[in-house]
Amino acid sequence: MFELRPKPNQVDAPRREPPHSTENRPPMGNERRSGPKIDVLSVFLFLIIITIEVIIETNKQLSLTTQRAISAEAQKTEAELSFLKAQVNPHFLFNTLNNIYTLAIIKDENTAPSIMKLSNIMRYITDEAGNEFVSLRNEVDCIEDFIALHKLRLGKKTTLNYEVKGFLDAEKKIAPLILMAFVENVFKYGISNHSSNKLIIKLAIEDNILNLLCQNSIYPDKKDTERSGIGLTNTKKRLDYIYPNKHILEINDDDKLFTVKLTIHL
Repeated sequence: MFELRPKPNQVDAPRREPPHSTENRPPMGNERRSGPKIDVLSVFLFLIIITIEVIIETNKQLSLTTQRAISAEAQKTEAELSFLKAQVNPHFLFNTLNNIYTLAIIKDENTAPSIMKLSNIMRYITDEAGNEFVSLRNEVDCIEDFIALHKLRLGKKTTLNYEVKGFLDAEKKIAPLILMAFVENVFKYGISNHSSNKLIIKLAIEDNILNLLCQNSIYPDKKDTERSGIGLTNTKKRLDYIYPNKHILEINDDDKLFTVKLTIHL
């Protein structure tokens, strides 16, 4: 009998396992996937810097805008004040010249002294009234010259109570001709040839507070529309511009009396 022997190539060989592949191998629990790393702290600091720069630039633009608005408002106020002052001066001089003209017509002996007082007033208006503020002493001197011109025309039926209290030192300043419109108003509307007239002009200065009281009778023949003319209207506007929240103006026309009370914190 023949004995079957295995061929040499059929001898059992040790098994070789295929090499391990990592392509399809599931990730292990302790392994991390690789990818771009983000530094959260750097991003946060970058955002803070950008925000600060935006805030600074915004505040800068806001400040510039505010400064432009303030400058424009100041220029507008200055222009309006110049316009108002340009109206006040001719208005005041016009009425004063009318008074002197009347004296000249009746050949009053006080015509020449009146012209000298008008010269003083014009010198004050020319040299000082163009300033923003003037000495209170000089302003009162101008008012007294103005009153003196009107006193020459007052008849026996008219009494004038003019009084100044307080110390008029050189350090006290006031806007020029700011009181004149109220003083002028007393003579313009408070005199009648048909009845007795009482005119009151009182000025009191205490520390840095000025009080002015003007009072005169109201007569039907005086037009009320004239009372709100250039003088008073412009003076009210000037007070609002020059003394905002620093003045009190009360005007009453009760009991047939026209009364002005003005307080200014100098």
